[in-house]
Amino acid sequence: MPALVTYNSPIYRTGEIREIEAAAAALPLMERAGLAAAELARKIAPDLGKPVLVVAGPGNNGGDAFVIARHLRQWWFNVTVVFAGDETKLSGDAAAALKAWREAGGIAVAEIPSAGDWSLVIDGLFGIGLQREVAGRHAEIVAALNGMRAPRLAVDIPSGLESDTGRVMGCAVRADHTITFIALKPGLLTLDGLDHCGTLHVAPLDIDAPAIKAPRGTVIGIDILTETLPSRRRNTHKGDYGSVGIIGGAHGMVGAALLAGRAALKLGAGRVYVGSIERDAPPVDMTQPELMLRTADEVLKVEHLTALAIGPGLGQAPDAAFCLRWAIESRLPLVIDADGLNLIAASGSLRDALPGRRAPTVLTPHPAEAARLLGCGTHDVQFDRVAAAVRLSHALAADVVLKGAGSICASPDGTWGINTSGNPGMASAGMGDVLTGFLAALLAQGADAKTALRAAVHLHSAAADALVADGAGPVGLTAAEVIDSARRLFNHPR
Repeated sequence: MPALVTYNSPIYRTGEIREIEAAAAALPLMERAGLAAAELARKIAPDLGKPVLVVAGPGNNGGDAFVIARHLRQWWFNVTVVFAGDETKLSGDAAAALKAWREAGGIAVAEIPSAGDWSLVIDGLFGIGLQREVAGRHAEIVAALNGMRAPRLAVDIPSGLESDTGRVMGCAVRADHTITFIALKPGLLTLDGLDHCGTLHVAPLDIDAPAIKAPRGTVIGIDILTETLPSRRRNTHKGDYGSVGIIGGAHGMVGAALLAGRAALKLGAGRVYVGSIERDAPPVDMTQPELMLRTADEVLKVEHLTALAIGPGLGQAPDAAFCLRWAIESRLPLVIDADGLNLIAASGSLRDALPGRRAPTVLTPHPAEAARLLGCGTHDVQFDRVAAAVRLSHALAADVVLKGAGSICASPDGTWGINTSGNPGMASAGMGDVLTGFLAALLAQGADAKTALRAAVHLHSAAADALVADGAGPVGLTAAEVIDSARRLFNHPR
């Protein structure tokens, strides 16, 4: 039976799915896929008195659609099948599915009936093998489906969405539900996939995919919060929870460093020092007086730091570059964000120093910053977000989050995860500074870099989701609000 997406669910690229399918070639996969999708369709069809429209495409995705239609017809649904392909070019399995549909009394028409009033629309036009732009008649079908008021169920992936990347190939179906087979694909969870898939359902088809091929990609979910740090003993003091140093706050950007400091403090760091590049920075944060404000030089000399973060409001002046070099040469777990990343992209010596660090390094670029670090364009990064994050992690020997819709967390061991929380309200100033503070706090308290990154990324976005659920946003959501929401969620993740 189909299941919803859960924490640590495996994610496979298309080539890996093909390997798993080949290993399970003896199984009737098309029949299983069609039955699973038909069972879901039966549950979500809102009005049994109206017909169901099934659009079958020219490949195996169309074969799945014929199986779906056959089962729905056997369950007394009134089903109309539109076949948008060439029968002579169908694969053996898809041709057999079409034959079985006809033998069950069904017919396949070439055009969508103009007067249809549908209970449910099932998109079986294109699957995960799509490698070309959707155009011509097929583009017209996609437009027609998107214009219908009936709920839309996509089979394996919304037609027109590239399964490895989430890119729209010219145009794509906007589904209310997507049932994907065997396991998740990256394109369902990142970039444009989030706006096209609706509610995701996974049908494993009785295949234990991880037993056939260990996944490199997994889903990052709320359960990671319970795995990040041990429960606190009652007999403890602030020194047991680490000391964070935050370096940033150049002229006009002191607030960025303060946001990071407040985030670190409220995610449990025992002590937080905020070191500003700006010499005339305020001596105290009246909103958060527990923070210890210093100059950047003074914070770098604090001997009991257990984690360091640099970048929020850092600027790119010579003083900033000096502090960054010191931070990289330190033996502290290090988070680098914002202008820290831009300085590394502009300096070969700083870049070359990163892989040789003796402590964990975590980088938090948005797509433009990642492009500078990789020496390419932002379009190239967004073209394949998973590949870009993995490449950057490998090149700089760092745990990396490529921020954005469906943030990608990649680790030097080659594994990666896609975050499932977040909303458009996070597209506002200061959000990255808060994430940096969360990361530094978890590292300071002893979390390993891979776990700290995934937990901080999920918590950051889930806290924003909680605010939206309570009516604060998404329009007008602020980074400062996310800090207190994250504290509540981290303490009570269930």
